[in-house]
Amino acid sequence: MQFTTHRNTLLIAGTNTGVGKTVLTLALAAYVQKYYPAQRLGILKPIQSGTGDRELYAQLFDTGQSLEEITPLYFQAPLAPPLAAEREGKAIDLKLAWQQLQTLQQQREWVLVESAGGLGSPMTHELTVADLARDWRLPTVLVVPVQLGAISQAVANVALARQSGVQLRGLVLNGGSEEEVADFAPIDLMESLTHTPVLGCLPRLGDPTDLEKLAAVASSLDLERLF
Repeated sequence: MQFTTHRNTLLIAGTNTGVGKTVLTLALAAYVQKYYPAQRLGILKPIQSGTGDRELYAQLFDTGQSLEEITPLYFQAPLAPPLAAEREGKAIDLKLAWQQLQTLQQQREWVLVESAGGLGSPMTHELTVADLARDWRLPTVLVVPVQLGAISQAVANVALARQSGVQLRGLVLNGGSEEEVADFAPIDLMESLTHTPVLGCLPRLGDPTDLEKLAAVASSLDLERLF
């Protein structure tokens, strides 16, 4: 397999599960759909274990993709993918996800890839999300939740990204007011310790399906560094 970097492909990764990767993916997709309606968007979540987001993506965005095309590898148990696959007596064939990514990159102007879990989360018994980001040459943004421990989580995940050879574009903070950002994830300190730019902060959203609001949220980010 030959891995090349696609200009408008972005991996949305996080420091852990439930940190806001889906919110950022929704916001970026809403932005593309609103401001680049003539350009085709593709969304890929290579692996999903348990209830997830592929149905939401299919509902909100006219990508023309089936659920299987959005998520080529799906397992029912809400466990780490290799454990969920074992429970069903299945193997994880990452070639299926890679082939779907290649198809999207050939057919679409924009491709958003949402990772499972954090950069250190296992995709197989041998590979983490960070390994996949490196091997597939995916430019990556790291979502960091605004909460106690955000700084150490960011430092550890950026270190893993660098060790693994991930093309890390920057950090996006999620879910904090200005006061909470100052208390738990001060931007100057985050950038100083990680040597990585903070590209913006996502507010708490009452309705994560409001496409107008999502597009506006994405507009506030440093999009030139993301793509």
